[in-house]
Amino acid sequence: MSEPLFQAHGESYVPSAHTRGPWDAQSQHGGAPAALLAREIERLEPGAAMFVARITYEFLRAVPIEPLTVNAQVVRPGRRLQLVEAELCADGRPVVRARAVRMRRADVGLPQIARAPTGLPDPGPQTATPEPFPADTGEEGFQRTGMEIRWSAGSHAEPGPARAWFRFARPLVGDEPVSALQTTVAAADFGNGISRVLGFDSYLFVNTDLTVLLHRPPHGEWVMLDSVTVIDPIGVGAARSDLYDIAGPVGLGAQTLFVEERA
Repeated sequence: MSEPLFQAHGESYVPSAHTRGPWDAQSQHGGAPAALLAREIERLEPGAAMFVARITYEFLRAVPIEPLTVNAQVVRPGRRLQLVEAELCADGRPVVRARAVRMRRADVGLPQIARAPTGLPDPGPQTATPEPFPADTGEEGFQRTGMEIRWSAGSHAEPGPARAWFRFARPLVGDEPVSALQTTVAAADFGNGISRVLGFDSYLFVNTDLTVLLHRPPHGEWVMLDSVTVIDPIGVGAARSDLYDIAGPVGLGAQTLFVEERA
């Protein structure tokens, strides 16, 4: 079995080097803790008849590569709508907070005109181009060994809008299978990474938050981002991603960006 991103030890989760982000050898990529929090939200009961329609993450500080604790609770219960809050802590200090909306799943007999669009941009994941990100802080890292990335349009070497497929390259926790929601939120944190408009070697990009909106539950192991980034001269920007699974459109992802020139 491939080494997972996290190992459970009692009430803690110990991250591996495969969670490492591109900016700091001691800190994680945002996609890894986002997936871990989504897992905790999915484990809450009762949730079998619900799906996560929206999840928003606030990255309070860098997530260290050290043991973490996770907790989640339903703060607004209901049969049609639930509000969930979750928190990731390092050494007792919150590092990421998440709020999720869970909605009931039911066939409400919509007319065809009201149904969500279908269709998938070409190429699909089987024929897209495998092209890993270059090494940033070492051989192991979330963007290199944590996720498998295949490009449909653009590449890491070209600035501007891009499309890329993502799936986990290894388990998230232990030997558990990775859920489609966990893959979706982990991939969504790459929106600015694949569609950057400035060079990573000259500018620092900090994703202060991540929001994922889903109009249906995602399915399968692959998620595609169709992403674009815009940045204002004041040093603030945003990345927007249309999200797809193998069946077609599934939702949207958005990140707020703090940008500054490297010293």
